[in-house]
Amino acid sequence: MFTGIIESVGTVRSMQATGGDIRLTVESDDLDFSDVKLGDSIASNGICLTVVELGSNHYSVDVSRETIARTALEGLKAGHTVNLEKAMLPTTRFGGHIVAGHVDGVGVVSKLQQDARSIYIEIEIPKELAHYTATKGSITVDGISLTTNLVRDNIVSLNIIPHTAQVTNIAKHWLVGNKVNIEVDIVARYLERLLNKSQSDGMNAASPQSKITESFLADNGFMK
Repeated sequence: MFTGIIESVGTVRSMQATGGDIRLTVESDDLDFSDVKLGDSIASNGICLTVVELGSNHYSVDVSRETIARTALEGLKAGHTVNLEKAMLPTTRFGGHIVAGHVDGVGVVSKLQQDARSIYIEIEIPKELAHYTATKGSITVDGISLTTNLVRDNIVSLNIIPHTAQVTNIAKHWLVGNKVNIEVDIVARYLERLLNKSQSDGMNAASPQSKITESFLADNGFMK
């Protein structure tokens, strides 16, 4: 589990094809590897990956074909920068939102321009993910916990403050047309599941009906 607060920006050292999968090696002189061990998870551009090799300033992970197919990882090359976050600890300051590191889809940067000192960005996300997003809600893009300005159809608009641009790969890697990893708010997914369960149970008199209904969500500020 992660928070979406980036700890370091790493550099892809190599992407080696291995039996149909990919062995990805990332190096970083800024990430503290002293508490990392084999089997630990590191979110790399928002993808939860398991460390299989470890050095003083780098780590390697095996990436399955399933992960390659569902993320923007295939577009990475040696020298590209990636956002890094180690798995959170129980004592970690929770500065972002709940991030699983399980990418839901790939978005495309459709607009990018300077907006005073921040960067205004629009990202086109897959249409099937649009209903999980909300204006002033949370979304994870390339592992970064961000707040949406506005959601219009399947276009999400964001403002990136200078600090976020400096400590992530946004300034170097995000260009119009570039693909980015998208993870929607996990709370939205569970609410949908509960709501669908409630509607399903409502058609079956033998089943106990869930208390999570549309009116419950509306009364508690979840549907605006």
